[in-house]
Amino acid sequence: MPVSNEFLEYVLDQFSIWGEVSVRKMFGGAGLYREGKMFGLVADDVVYLKVDETNQAKYETAGSAPFKPWDDKPMVMSYWELPADVFEQPDELILWAQESLAIQLKGT
Repeated sequence: MPVSNEFLEYVLDQFSIWGEVSVRKMFGGAGLYREGKMFGLVADDVVYLKVDETNQAKYETAGSAPFKPWDDKPMVMSYWELPADVFEQPDELILWAQESLAIQLKGT
């Protein structure tokens, strides 16, 4: 689950138009935070965003898959891979990230 510092810098640059996004390294990967809430994670230089019933269908339609922390275990997490084309479009990226943050904020 390692993540490179160069990729993390790139991720923060992509989110820079949204305002303050911070990174906390953990377990070889990193969490993406805004307003004190983890809305995404980075593992193996791949970005995953928080999903629930409100946005999971669009990830499925885009061909994304859930984050699976261990190859040899069936467990998946409620973070799904961000489609590469969305990651390259800043306005679209922020919309997807805002949905993920909203999921975390409604849990408080």
